[in-house]
Amino acid sequence: MTNKSLTPDQIRQYNQEGYLIISAFLNEEEVKKLYHVAVDDSAISKHAINVNDSTGKRSKLSLWYKPGDDVYGLLTRSQQLVDSVDSLLDNPASAVCHFHSKLMQKEPRVGGAWEWHQDYGYWYKNEFLLPNQMMSVMVAITDANRENGCLQVIKGSHKMGRVEHGFAGEQVGASQRYVDLALKTMEHVFVELKAGDVLFFHSNILHRSEANLSDKPRWSMISCYNRQSNIGYNESSSSSASITPIDVVPNDALLTWDAAGLVEEGAGFLSKEADVALK
Repeated sequence: MTNKSLTPDQIRQYNQEGYLIISAFLNEEEVKKLYHVAVDDSAISKHAINVNDSTGKRSKLSLWYKPGDDVYGLLTRSQQLVDSVDSLLDNPASAVCHFHSKLMQKEPRVGGAWEWHQDYGYWYKNEFLLPNQMMSVMVAITDANRENGCLQVIKGSHKMGRVEHGFAGEQVGASQRYVDLALKTMEHVFVELKAGDVLFFHSNILHRSEANLSDKPRWSMISCYNRQSNIGYNESSSSSASITPIDVVPNDALLTWDAAGLVEEGAGFLSKEADVALK
C-alpha cells in the first residue's frame, strides 16, 4: 500500500473535479490477496443481490455496514485510506466514520449497466444533511476499462448540488433532463483503472457504468465514508456505524494480519429483501 499523503494539488483537483484517481494505491500482492479472498468468499456469495438493468443484464453486489478484521475491513480501516478520506471531506475537526462497503461484481457478458446517479441522491433520503461530508472510495480489484463497464463520471457535476432521482427499472437514476444539461456543459470521463488503483469520488458527482460486454470480470470494492458530525436522521440499518469513528489499523495489516473473508455474524449485511435503491 502506498504511504504517500495526498498533496495540496490532489486535494484541489478533487474539490474542483469531484473525483481523484491514485494509481497503484495497492501493490500486486495486496490485490492478489483481495481478489482470491473475494472470489472464494461464501458470505459474499450468499448475500449477493442481483440488480437488473433496463436490458435485463444483471450486476451483483454484496453490501455490509460494519468493517471488521476481514480483508475488506482491514483495507477500509487502513491508516492511508482513512487519512486520505480525512483530507478530502469537509469539517476535519470531526472523525471519519464508515457508512457501508460493497463488493461490486460485473461478470463477463452478463454484468449489467448502472444508470446515471449521485450517491447523495440515495443518501439524502436517509436524511444526511451535509453531502460534502460524505464520499465513496472505489478500489479496483480487477482492471476496469470501457470494454468491461468501467465507471463514468461527469467532471465537476458535484457542484450542481443534488439532482432529483426517480426509478429507472429496478434502479434509481438522476433526472435525465439534468443529466443531459450536464453532459452539454461538462466533460464526460471514462474512469479506466488498473487493479490496485483507487478512485475517490464526491457524493454528488454524477456517475454511471455500462454493461460488461467483455470476456473478463470487473470486480471492485466501494467503501463509503461519513463524518461523525453528519447524522443520518432517517438511518435505521446503519445509524451507529455511520457516526462511529473508524478503528484505524496499520497499512500493512492487509498482508500481515491473519485475515480472510467476511464473518457473516456482525457484518450487518443488506438483506436481499431490502430496497437496493436505498443503498
